[in-house]
Amino acid sequence: MSENNPVLGFIGIGLMGKPMTLRLLAAGFRVNVWNRSAEKLKPVTEAGASACATVADLTKASDVLLVCLADTAAVEAVVHNGVLANGSAAKLLIDLSSIHPDNTRQLAASLYESCGMGWVDAPVSGGVAGAEQGSLAIMAGGAAGHIAIARHVLAPLYQRLTHMGEVGSGQISKICNQMIVSCNVLVIAEMMALAQQAGVDAQQIPVALAGGFADSKPLQIVAPQMAAASFEPVKWRVKTLLKDLSMAVDLAGQQGQSVPMSGLAAQLMQLHGSHGYLDQDPATLIKLFTK
Repeated sequence: MSENNPVLGFIGIGLMGKPMTLRLLAAGFRVNVWNRSAEKLKPVTEAGASACATVADLTKASDVLLVCLADTAAVEAVVHNGVLANGSAAKLLIDLSSIHPDNTRQLAASLYESCGMGWVDAPVSGGVAGAEQGSLAIMAGGAAGHIAIARHVLAPLYQRLTHMGEVGSGQISKICNQMIVSCNVLVIAEMMALAQQAGVDAQQIPVALAGGFADSKPLQIVAPQMAAASFEPVKWRVKTLLKDLSMAVDLAGQQGQSVPMSGLAAQLMQLHGSHGYLDQDPATLIKLFTK
């Protein structure tokens, strides 16, 4: 691997993967790409990325693999169906997905035992806007040498990358992040519905609260959407928050820890999703509280 200019392989050209790949290309990296739905590759191949027919082909042709997929099962599938048999000790996998810490440790161990390839779990926070602007917050778990490579490779993407500890600790940190974000979005939805029902100009709520103790990035992103009942384009998805809350409840159970607020948030998110909103923007959560 060339430490200064490694060839990257990006797996998962979705809501987050597309802007991240475009930023890596703009920074001068050579990027190979693979996506389960090949039609989604067009914007990045037009920008200079090289499409690979299979995960195996991408693994062989790349020094550092960047994985950004929807859930644990999707990450497991690409690792077992292409990476394990074609990796090497000279390569590194950086997982930008948000998946279960236990599965992260198991996958990392399997990859190392199979071919000596390293693993960094580096889930991101900041949404599509953060990916587009290169202002993501990244929580990373892995060996110090591998983290150094991740800092260099991911530099076009982040405002901050924090080494949280060994493999798996990045995913635990992302779960903590999502507990705060999910509970925040739910109370914003509850609050915005109440304000509207009580006769307040809800569009002024995020303006009025800006800079105060109640302000937050989620407030400034979802409250205007809620006030205007404008839920397109989808910037993130209800099912993503539900997945992460479910992992939070599971992790808490393993640790013997009580997380009543996150547990309730998971139930409310599940209820909302069951009404057909799993693939919709979390701004639609206001509909849970609207008469």
